[in-house]
Amino acid sequence: MHLVKVRIDGPAGTIILNRPDKRNALSRALLAELDQAFGDLHLEKRVRAVILTGAGSAFCGGMDLSEMWATSREDDAQSRWQLDALQYRDLLEQMLLFPKPIIAAVNGPALAGGLGLVMASDIVISADRAHFGLPEPRRGLVAGVVSPLLAFRVGGGPAAHLLMTARQIGAVEAHRIGLVQELVMGDQVWARAREIADECAKSAAESLQLTKRMLNEIIGESLSTLLSAGAAVSATARTTEAAREGLAAFLEKREPQWP
Repeated sequence: MHLVKVRIDGPAGTIILNRPDKRNALSRALLAELDQAFGDLHLEKRVRAVILTGAGSAFCGGMDLSEMWATSREDDAQSRWQLDALQYRDLLEQMLLFPKPIIAAVNGPALAGGLGLVMASDIVISADRAHFGLPEPRRGLVAGVVSPLLAFRVGGGPAAHLLMTARQIGAVEAHRIGLVQELVMGDQVWARAREIADECAKSAAESLQLTKRMLNEIIGESLSTLLSAGAAVSATARTTEAAREGLAAFLEKREPQWP
């Protein structure tokens, strides 16, 4: 089974995260397929905008914590985690540098690394049932790569609130703080994203590319450096005793006992 599905409808390309039984958790294999999907649609001239969404009831529940726990028991865990953090950082950078508009059609929960995919998109359309959050600290982890993007999109205060409390917010609150641009009924999220893709297609491709470059490379001039720093912090956090306990508690469905 493909972990990522791609389809083309007129000027819109749609990328679907396809692990519905795992809430579309980001395994290494899924990240690799997602990277390839963006590469393919980059080269597809008839595609003028890309919609990113999830299969099933979730957009993306974040990183695959079962895979992360398995890595913690390997001899080369630290180097593997560094590579994992860089793989995720590279994907978000690819999205920020992608020459076409990316529209996140958030059909359900977007958490942790899944929220990072939302923040790396240009326009966010959310189903009213969706919710958002960065629960990493409750697992002994750090949302290092996502944090700079979150602050860039919504500002330092709302970002600190979400990061420090590790709370989850609903779609209405996400819209209020600017994390989401539009709210729709759950079954209409892709259709509305397609309408926006059609609107984008009416503009010159070169103009949109330059506009996106202005936003993400000039206004957000330090983003690349901050994403790299965040990847280092994220990888380091996974080596701690807190992370070991947090992951074990998650998999054992219990509250963590912090040292």
